[in-house]
Amino acid sequence: MMDDLSSLPMMVVADADGEVFEHPNLRMMGASGRFHRPPMPEEIVPMPYGADLYVLPDRHPVGIDPATGRTEIVHSFEGRPVFAVSAFLPPAYTSLLWSAFIRDHGAPHLPLYAYTCLGWREGSFVAAGVRVDPDPRQDLHNFPEGEPENRSARKAVLKYPQNRLIKHLAHCCITYRCPAARNLFLGRYEAPLPTSRTCNAACVGCISLQDGTCVPSTQDRISFSPTPEEVAEVAVGHLDKVPDGVVSFGQGCEGEPLTEGDLLHAAIKMIRERTTAGTINLNTNGSRPDILKRLFAAGLDSVRISLNSARRELYNRYFRPSGYTFEDVIRSMALGNDMGKFVSVNYFVFPGLTDESAEADALEKILEKTGIHMIQWRNLNIDPDLYMDSLDWDGTKDTIGIKPLMKRIHKRFPKMRFGYFNPALG
Repeated sequence: MMDDLSSLPMMVVADADGEVFEHPNLRMMGASGRFHRPPMPEEIVPMPYGADLYVLPDRHPVGIDPATGRTEIVHSFEGRPVFAVSAFLPPAYTSLLWSAFIRDHGAPHLPLYAYTCLGWREGSFVAAGVRVDPDPRQDLHNFPEGEPENRSARKAVLKYPQNRLIKHLAHCCITYRCPAARNLFLGRYEAPLPTSRTCNAACVGCISLQDGTCVPSTQDRISFSPTPEEVAEVAVGHLDKVPDGVVSFGQGCEGEPLTEGDLLHAAIKMIRERTTAGTINLNTNGSRPDILKRLFAAGLDSVRISLNSARRELYNRYFRPSGYTFEDVIRSMALGNDMGKFVSVNYFVFPGLTDESAEADALEKILEKTGIHMIQWRNLNIDPDLYMDSLDWDGTKDTIGIKPLMKRIHKRFPKMRFGYFNPALG
């Protein structure tokens, strides 16, 4: 615990009307798994532009009294009930601590966002996070005013009336404000290529498909399988006009792209027959190394494989795989490296689990075994209690912190790249 608790930012709370304000006495606390602690000075950053604030219903904030060092659960303030508040950090930022709160019995599950601890200092909000990628491709201030991408999306639908994928992506751009779809129609950076209606995993809190037992999905999953020609038309149009362009299979609006192996194989070959420009990337769960090998041979340049944990039992409880194993995922990581392809891990960061000493040890073993090139430190968007309950995981206090974990990995693997986005390969 910090020696000078009075230097901590003030705790932030909200009343029943959603008015957010700082507590006059208590200081900011964060959550690491099921345990609460104050953030360290190096974990606190000014609230990034583009972050959102969320009031957490039926959850009461936990703060710390700087005079006594005692933690307090705040249910009311000046006769008003109050609730916890969190920050949802923008892309390129990794959360270092969750919002600290105590949940009422029967509280509803939270929507699928990441709930970073929030504070108030010298007239401004602060949060526990770190920017892990300088790439501005999804910075809110980097999107032009007037939403010209919406006009471009509508024009593209009219220009290519037979291309269902363009129509789908226009919907993602205009309705969901998907940054990747917006960048496609702005003609820059990385463009999405969703293809799959189905998945061979049943992830807790899947963002594109729910069975009614969890929380609503945040967007609709693609309802058709595009043809290779439809995919290639989008991809080639993007790669040929965007310097250092990237196109990626595997998006939030689809299932697992490796379930469409034949489609992806044909599309990749078609793309590479028409252009040698840019990077073709695949975001995947890495479940089918046999299919992945075919895609690499066809011209796939890079792959990003998702992990919530480097430990088999915790991976299985979250992904709930069907027809594949954790060992298949590890084989896919090693395969990319063996075939001279660029391999990233999409590492779902959950403070308290990701930085557990046992998890760090397991991660290092996988990195040593597979020789991957990059870790994308992406926040896990889920109700923290739902996640921990689903994993049947209570955690320990044997944690090292997310930033110290990053330093440890860099020291052990000095060539390892850190980031948030799929890089363009020269």
